[in-house]
Amino acid sequence: MDSKRSALSPRRGSGLEAAMDLARRRGDMEHGRRCGHPKRKRRALRHGPPSPLLPQAAFGRGPPARSQVANCCRGGVLSTFAQDNTSYLASFQMAVGGLGTYNASNYTMPMEFDVGVPGYTCGPPVEVAPSRFPLFGGRRITEAVGTWNVTCTYSQFRASPSPSCCVSLSSFYNDEVVRCPKCSCGCPGTMGYQCVDPEKEDPVIKLPADGGGQPLVRCSRHMCPIRVHWHVKLSYREYWRVKITIENLNFAKNYSDWNLVVVHPNLRSLAQVFSFEYRPLIQYPEFNDTGMFYGLKYYNDMLLQSGANGSVQTEMLLHKDPGIFSFADGWAFPRKISFNGVDCVMPSPDEFPELPRRAVGSSAAAAVGPKVRISYWVWSLLLATAALLLY
Repeated sequence: MDSKRSALSPRRGSGLEAAMDLARRRGDMEHGRRCGHPKRKRRALRHGPPSPLLPQAAFGRGPPARSQVANCCRGGVLSTFAQDNTSYLASFQMAVGGLGTYNASNYTMPMEFDVGVPGYTCGPPVEVAPSRFPLFGGRRITEAVGTWNVTCTYSQFRASPSPSCCVSLSSFYNDEVVRCPKCSCGCPGTMGYQCVDPEKEDPVIKLPADGGGQPLVRCSRHMCPIRVHWHVKLSYREYWRVKITIENLNFAKNYSDWNLVVVHPNLRSLAQVFSFEYRPLIQYPEFNDTGMFYGLKYYNDMLLQSGANGSVQTEMLLHKDPGIFSFADGWAFPRKISFNGVDCVMPSPDEFPELPRRAVGSSAAAAVGPKVRISYWVWSLLLATAALLLY
């Protein structure tokens, strides 16, 4: 049920880089023999991906600690560096026989690398400077015979022919709820999509043994496995409050170590976040309008499948920056939202919840300053007096 369980399942992002070390120097091998490590002969397959090992504590099936290498045994699950800098890296080690004396001119590096995750495309291996390995607290350093880097890039369009999330909007000053655009991720009965109506179907849903290629989602007008709702909740004198809800509508998948990236100009003045972790993603020094939200460890970092517990939510408090803050023209709503690296389908800006007509003038006056506010009330008084005289 884990969304990222695969042969090697990295968090989706702009790219992935893997380094391969051919072997360590002879001194390190001799040291291993002197320390009494027994030789083990294992038959290796000529083709096929390596299987990710589970941690030692996982059901007692992990490899013994004496045979583990650094950053091994992730169970096929990798996190982002921003969320957890201890589990964003995975490595494994294998022995290859019959190599003889290494010579770069007569050694052919394997090609056609693949991480086993849809959407990733890997380039050819490039030889770089040999890796160095510290031993015994840095008192000894060994060096690899050869090291290659393989860079894999991610494309949302190669991963799936359609998006996998959408955004809905609402506010305290407008009763209208802007729903996800129709057929955001697909339409019922097309593209192999399956949907389930809990009110009409049996309470027990039969899932495919292999998880299925397409998500099994709750029937809706948008047919997205993930729906993100942005609600402008309250307005204070110097702050305003937003509630974010992430709902999993997929009956066949959980999302572990999920993340949500939001683009909004007021994130530079974020005062407090409740129930989620937050980290700003500053791409340019002069802009701080992008941030990443993710769950608290062991609390809501696992987004369960569709059902009573299939959602997580938080609220955040933002300061009203003078000169730019306004509730008018949909300014309070996000410019872009991504879930697990996939861009969500946003409603059209002309559909954003609007201020009531009687509040538009006062909001604009409050945004530009006291002189315009006084002018606004003077004109209102003059119009009211003229109306009485005409009456």
